[in-house]
Amino acid sequence: MKKGILDLLKGKFLISDDSVKNWRFFLFVSILAVIMISSAHHADKKVHELAKLNDEVMELRSEFVDVRTKVQQVKLESNVTEKVAASGLRPSLIPPKKIMVAQKK
Repeated sequence: MKKGILDLLKGKFLISDDSVKNWRFFLFVSILAVIMISSAHHADKKVHELAKLNDEVMELRSEFVDVRTKVQQVKLESNVTEKVAASGLRPSLIPPKKIMVAQKK
């Protein structure tokens, strides 16, 4: 048992007569390790990209709310009246009349 562990630590399994199959397995494990590391890096990159996009969405949503609030303030009748008063326009004192159209049968 001691000799087997010592041979393993010295790497004799890589230089013995039937070492070709050991080298193939070692190469296969190495390629799998590279693929796994690459996959982990791609996954991390996607996670960071998603976090960045989520931050951008939150920022744009906040900007949308701010702009919508400003538009609602500008659309108020009192603000419109103030802005067109310089042109000589003012609200009508006579309420509008509803026109009813009779449908022909």
